[in-house]
Amino acid sequence: MYQGKRFVLAALLALATLPCRTAFAADDLQSVLHKLDAAARNFRSTAADFTFDTEQLVPVPDTDIQKGTVYYQRSGNAFKMAAHIGEINGRQIVRVYAYSGGQLALFDKPTDQVTRFAKASRFESYLMLGFGASGTDLQQKWDIKYLGAESVAGVSTAKLELVAKDPEVRKLITKVTLWIDTNRAVSLKQRFDEGPSTYRICTYSNFKMNQSLPGDAFSFKTDGQTQYVNR
Repeated sequence: MYQGKRFVLAALLALATLPCRTAFAADDLQSVLHKLDAAARNFRSTAADFTFDTEQLVPVPDTDIQKGTVYYQRSGNAFKMAAHIGEINGRQIVRVYAYSGGQLALFDKPTDQVTRFAKASRFESYLMLGFGASGTDLQQKWDIKYLGAESVAGVSTAKLELVAKDPEVRKLITKVTLWIDTNRAVSLKQRFDEGPSTYRICTYSNFKMNQSLPGDAFSFKTDGQTQYVNR
């Protein structure tokens, strides 16, 4: 049960810098959060290519690499997101996570099965993490540390360490590290620590900001043989 929740939070729901003095870090954190507040007001949608690299260290070292395209859209308080996975560990596989109207579903084409996750709306603020979330949004759900500025793919980012205020979330994800472009309110890189032996690094590229999204961005095509499972 926990493994499934970990995957949902971390999949859709992505190194070190010199330490800063406490007062200096606090001042910079507020500056970063104010920039995110301003950028979030202009955020409507984005599409980006992604790579999700999950590393398990024990009991048996294992690596899982997924590639595809993510879509995010915000309109007032309404939020949608989807991850269209096209490749897993070098193999062409179609798998889609879609969140809309408080409902989260996973479509796995090889098995022609849709899994619907109950109570997904509780995790909406975590699914939108680093994509259109304002500084105020982040502060409501996370304890935040500013770890300095760092370049990712030639873009200057603010590196933030987040620990969830919700103890149930902390059971699944001990902390999240974001490398976020404060001018666009999008993450170029994320690291999800799921305990001492498993972590996931998510990287994003080829952003298309505030452009029209494909008509099927938040859906998937099923047929009369598709099976449905509720969790």
